[in-house]
Amino acid sequence: MTQQTGQDADKRPSYKDTLNLLETGFGMRANAIHREPELQAFWKEKGIDLDLGRNNPGPVFTLHDGPPYANGALHMGHALNKVLKDIINKHRLMQGRKVRFVPGWDCHGLPIELKVLQAMSQEQRQALTPIKLRKKAAVYAHKQVAGQMAGFKRWGIWADWEHPYLTLQKDYEAAQIDVFGTMALKGHIYRGLKPVHWSPSSRTALAEAELEYPDGHTSPSVYVGFPVVDLPTGLRSKLNEQGLDVPSESNALSQCLQVAIWTTTPWTLPANLAVSVNDRLDYCLADDGNGRLLIVAAELCDSLATKLERPLHAKATVKGADLAGITYSHPLLERRSAIVVGGEYITTESGTGLVHTAPGHGVDDFNTGRKHGLPVLCPVDEAGTLTAEAGPFEGLNVLKDANAVIITALEDSGSLLLQENYSHRYPYDWRTKKPTIFRATEQWFASVEGFRTEALTAIDGVQWLPASGRNRIESMVSERGDWCISRQRTWGVPIPVFYQRETGDVLLNADSIAHVKALIADHGADIWWEKDEVDLLPSSHSAEAHLWRKGTDTMDVWFDSGSSWASVSSQRDGLSYPADLYLEGSDQHRGWFQSSLLTSVAVNGTAPYRTVLTHGFALDEKGRKMSKSLGNVVDPMVIIEGGKNQKQEPAYGADVLRLWVSSVDYSADVPIGAGILRQLSDVYRKVRNTSRYLLGNLHDFVP
Repeated sequence: MTQQTGQDADKRPSYKDTLNLLETGFGMRANAIHREPELQAFWKEKGIDLDLGRNNPGPVFTLHDGPPYANGALHMGHALNKVLKDIINKHRLMQGRKVRFVPGWDCHGLPIELKVLQAMSQEQRQALTPIKLRKKAAVYAHKQVAGQMAGFKRWGIWADWEHPYLTLQKDYEAAQIDVFGTMALKGHIYRGLKPVHWSPSSRTALAEAELEYPDGHTSPSVYVGFPVVDLPTGLRSKLNEQGLDVPSESNALSQCLQVAIWTTTPWTLPANLAVSVNDRLDYCLADDGNGRLLIVAAELCDSLATKLERPLHAKATVKGADLAGITYSHPLLERRSAIVVGGEYITTESGTGLVHTAPGHGVDDFNTGRKHGLPVLCPVDEAGTLTAEAGPFEGLNVLKDANAVIITALEDSGSLLLQENYSHRYPYDWRTKKPTIFRATEQWFASVEGFRTEALTAIDGVQWLPASGRNRIESMVSERGDWCISRQRTWGVPIPVFYQRETGDVLLNADSIAHVKALIADHGADIWWEKDEVDLLPSSHSAEAHLWRKGTDTMDVWFDSGSSWASVSSQRDGLSYPADLYLEGSDQHRGWFQSSLLTSVAVNGTAPYRTVLTHGFALDEKGRKMSKSLGNVVDPMVIIEGGKNQKQEPAYGADVLRLWVSSVDYSADVPIGAGILRQLSDVYRKVRNTSRYLLGNLHDFVP
């Protein structure tokens, strides 16, 4: 074999130029903990997000941000919401639309007030004035906003971070006063004594949106017999026609005839002023075998007999209308009341078909009482303690010891037919996580009835995604009562009213509203607590300032956030009203979507949004709600930065968090957990390596 010489070797062909060698600075590993903050700093330095939003040639696109509450750490619900918004905004940017995303925060309300109070000693609290509390609350809120904003930025959210909207800002508060004032001048705001959801733990009224209904609530329900002391002549005749003869004398009658009622709130019995019936239902007088007749709905006679564990034999049957006018004696107090006709809320689904009616402690009770001219008796104070009007039960707390004491008293009087525990949905204060009650108090209300038809019409003009959202909010608006907008707290926007010291008459007119609005626009809502009536009243009344006192109530935080369109989307440059899109969790049909709709329709006759999109909730991998007690909480910042144990909780970076949001069906509840994150990390790695290969291929490409 011939050997190759050195000269021949030098002539061998080179294949280097025939190979496609990849060249790219795009690393195989993301190194997200370091690279992502560098990239975000570059965005900020160059103003990339804002420049794109301003300079695009297309029309304005406004996604109006629903304000998260300025309290607590960010969670996966925040991540799902904000990243979805960011994806949509960037998509619109790529389409050439002008996009200015203004982030917002809800900064007033009880949770912040409580945080401030909890950080103080008893001595400090006693020396605390309302204005000092407000100053401390504002500092706390700003600190919380700064912390949450840093988290949102770390997630790669593009927004006008230099100009967010906060519900504690002067211009925002002034716009809110204007919304309230316009509604008042249109006749949509009134003050009245009505039963409202009351939180003894917070000592304030609550709106429906501030309630939650946890599983597992049990109440001590009682069946009680109210002794009858007089029958209408017409009813007595009808009973005689059926062969039933009852005594005429009151004492004898009360021994043999009782009105059977059922209630899950025994503590309201001292406030009983009537028993209500459905005039169209059949009621029977049933013999219980112990020489006593019980009046009960005919359809419920057998079920009551089963509960009492003894037979009930109907001796006569009459219509509910025939029972109206029966006089009965209160089993625990020296009080006589009557059976009255109620409404369709009285059914045969449970109970006895006769409803214990306390006008001061229930909406149906109140409406029935008003129809029949009954007083609004509410023997419960703001702490949930029974007052002197409750007679021997004064001093008992309605959520602690009142039920047990009253049940014992019923048993001693011989009026207790049955006591049993009853599991049902019961409203809790969403902040303190403690039960609420219905309590009649003087409150300020927005009369939804005055613009309900307009609101329903506006709903039809909005695109709802998914479409089921339309039916949901339509049902809520159709059925909701008047909106209680006053709160007995300090940290909030004041209800700008004055009361005549002698008569209690209210001053709320165009001049007073305009004057307070101007003061708040210049100084912020603190001015209401810093100044006296002589400065707060309009010039037309300042000379008689000594005759007036300013109100102490603040507005419901849902009125705060529900007025955001008035100071943000309808006022700021680069935004549009109605907004193109509102995007929040499905729970906001009863919250922000609804409060925004009601205020906007009441003031302007239009919805504040063109499209409403809802997403589900973030759950753990087993489909359970996240909670500290279950130990299944996933922290978005741990996903990004990693946890204490990097093997169990590695740092995935913001892109993996964002990939999770973009990969799920957001219209339903979505799971997240360690297993899902590992899968997403693998997907992300494949996408990154594929992108790296493509970029390497294009290194010498000249278009």
